[in-house]
Amino acid sequence: MTYKFKLFSVVENTAKTATIIKKIVITACVTSITLLSACSSLEEREVASGSFDYVEEQPGQKIKIPDDVDTPNFNDAFKLPDLGEEAPLDSMGKGLSVQSPSLVLPVVSGSHIEDGSKNAIVWFDQVDDSLPLDTAIWNSLIGFLETEGVGVDSFDKDKQRLTTDWVVKDESEESKWYSWSTSEKTVGQRFEFSLNKKTHGRTASLSVELLDYREKFDAKSIEITQVKDKRRNEVDILNKVVKNYEFENKVASVKRFRQIREGLQMELGFDSDGEPAFVVDADYDITWPRLLLVLRKLGFDVKDYDKSNGLLFVKYNGAEDGWWSNIWSSDKNEMDLEPQEYRIKVETLGKKTSITLLDDESNPFPVNKLTDLFPTFFKTMSADDLDI
Repeated sequence: MTYKFKLFSVVENTAKTATIIKKIVITACVTSITLLSACSSLEEREVASGSFDYVEEQPGQKIKIPDDVDTPNFNDAFKLPDLGEEAPLDSMGKGLSVQSPSLVLPVVSGSHIEDGSKNAIVWFDQVDDSLPLDTAIWNSLIGFLETEGVGVDSFDKDKQRLTTDWVVKDESEESKWYSWSTSEKTVGQRFEFSLNKKTHGRTASLSVELLDYREKFDAKSIEITQVKDKRRNEVDILNKVVKNYEFENKVASVKRFRQIREGLQMELGFDSDGEPAFVVDADYDITWPRLLLVLRKLGFDVKDYDKSNGLLFVKYNGAEDGWWSNIWSSDKNEMDLEPQEYRIKVETLGKKTSITLLDDESNPFPVNKLTDLFPTFFKTMSADDLDI
């Protein structure tokens, strides 16, 4: 019995030792794979892995058919097309990038791209009349460059051209505890932005071209001046510009919406023709939508309008007189005004805006009539968080 017990103990210890050795081997293999994968550089991740022996292969020869033998029917379903004159002959092996394609992202309201275009270009439509379209685009682009700390080498507004100073990116990769290599890669680029505006001025395209390129892996390495993927770099900077433009538009929209909802101060005065008018302490683009809210609240229906010429065609239906408003308040927006059609003229007066009330024949209201209507208009125009 003693001999059997010792034999069993030896067998059990041997099995445990084998299990431990197996775990050590598996751990070593996993660690080796991890270290090997960690050692791959940024450049190696841009190309396909494996062998590139195929680049050494020569085209095959056509089958020679003897004269006394019938020629078989060949199928060209899998025939490779002939290379064009502009085909990139060096895009083979390690020279072929396997990165996903770069796409221009038209995220701005009213922006779009041309189908099939291979250039880094995006089109914008005018959606805000506060500034000319080209001015708004250039302001956003220059503001983006200032935020990124990039200088402007030259800017010609007449030729619609802007050339940047060097845009330097630090693509250094921090060394991990399991990595045996580090990267101190820095990339410098210079771009030229071009704006092409259509004759009507409400549509324009912004394109970008890479002018100069320099790349270094460390202080001792040779500087590379030939970019691998020119379009990718152009699309990358263009998307950043477009994203910044979209962000600025959102901020401006929120600010504008808040200004419209807030009460606007108003006084009696005169328009540019010397006619009696309401003068609002706000610019045209804020006063116009605010006036539409005020008119609806006072019982006017807007039949038609032309914002570019500052004309509204309205009909007065009388003050709101619903049972709900009578329960909570006896204060109605009553005005001594006949229920009929009228016209309203809105004009810019520097940083202020004039509102001239007209009858259906475009005759201005007299001073005494406008004075009687002023308190009701002023109360609604100056009310905060106007809700209808």
